[in-house]
This record gives sequence, C-alpha cells and structure tokens, in this order.
Amino acid sequence: MTAGPWPDRLLLFDGVCKLCTGMVRFVAPRDRRGRVHFAALQGPTGQRLLVEQGLDTRDPGTLIYVRRGRILIRSDAALWLARDLDGAWPLLFMFMAVPRSLRDAVYDLVARKRYRWFGRAEACLRPGPDLASRFVD
Repeated sequence: MTAGPWPDRLLLFDGVCKLCTGMVRFVAPRDRRGRVHFAALQGPTGQRLLVEQGLDTRDPGTLIYVRRGRILIRSDAALWLARDLDGAWPLLFMFMAVPRSLRDAVYDLVARKRYRWFGRAEACLRPGPDLASRFVD
C-alpha cells in the first residue's frame, strides 16, 4: 500500500492506548535524528489514512507506519519502525524472517488485550514541547 503526502516516516498510533502512547515516548529518544513523526489514529491525519486504507476508524486494532510512502501495518509496522531506530533496535528486524501469519497472530493478541493489560487514557496523548514539532496534528 502506498500513501499520499505524509512525512517520510510517520507513526500513527492509538492515542488513548497507554501501551501505544508509551511506545511513542519510547521511540522519540531512540530516534535521535528526529526522522519519525507521530499522529494519533483518532486525529484528522489518522482518520483520513484509515478511511483511505479501508480500516475501521473506531478501532483499527493496529499501529500504522508510513515509511517512504509505503503503508505498513501490524508486525510489519513494528519491525520497520525498530529498523529505523538508533542503537541495537534494528536487530529486531531479523524477525521479518518469521512468517507474517505467525508475527501478526502475536501482534493481534496483544492488540486485542492492550486496554485490559495496559489501560486506556481518558483523552489522546498531548505532546510536550519536546515532542510537539514531531506531531503532525
């Protein structure tokens, strides 16, 4: 899948999922070059991309990573995101050798249980001044 006029690397995440917002806080300092931008799936950019891709706008059940115009979802998104981080995180990309059906089954299990295991926020993540320039919406 390809995307429209997005930043070169854009991570769309569930803005009320505490696991997902924790991931944003994890990714930002490990992307020292500041290449990865962020947008909540509940925001205008996220909703537009979900509609364009035919995904559920109320609960897509996945993070989306737009990388160089290509839209990646589920385990593909997570592994390509890891590849783009600094440090040893790109080593996780070796899990691309695992069949996608197995990777996505694990991903889907965590996605289904994310609110129960990690919690749900009352409102979408509001970036602080340190991250505001990296948020699209």
